[in-house]
Amino acid sequence: MNEVQPIRNKRHINAIKKALSGRDLLLFIIGINSGLRISDILKLRVGDVRDRDYIVVKEQKTGKTKRFAINKAIKDAVKEIVPADAPDDEYLFKSRKGGNKPITRVQAYRILNDAAERAGVKDKIGEIGCHTLRKTVGYWAYKNGADLTTIMRMFNHSSQAVTLRYIGVTAEEVDEVYHTLNL
Repeated sequence: MNEVQPIRNKRHINAIKKALSGRDLLLFIIGINSGLRISDILKLRVGDVRDRDYIVVKEQKTGKTKRFAINKAIKDAVKEIVPADAPDDEYLFKSRKGGNKPITRVQAYRILNDAAERAGVKDKIGEIGCHTLRKTVGYWAYKNGADLTTIMRMFNHSSQAVTLRYIGVTAEEVDEVYHTLNL
């Protein structure tokens, strides 16, 4: 399996959003705004996000509790996409195969790849996978001025090296820092 990278271009993010709708759009929006692993996103239920200011999850991988503020993008998407009469115990990303079960990781992967293909950005952003969403959060947090320690805490990482890999800063971006210094 190839290592995925963050989506580094906001036009590509917007193109993917336009290629999605309903449940699948909500999946993408929560993914690129939360930093949760796909296994934790898929376990979210309507009551975890509706009329809430924070999401609290126990991370499946680490067993650590993660609490984070729900931003405007997530709140707006939940309000627009989740039916008002949806029960609180219903999965946000309910499988269409019947029953109250969430979609699988494989299905989430298919949704993301199909959307990138339809958006015409798959060749431009490289390999896309479920972890692309998580890495995109870190990349844009860093680009918007968040320090490495804060991003580490967002991801519940214990090592700066792991966080740096997530951010996915390219050699070209490092070169640009040198070009703009000119002290």
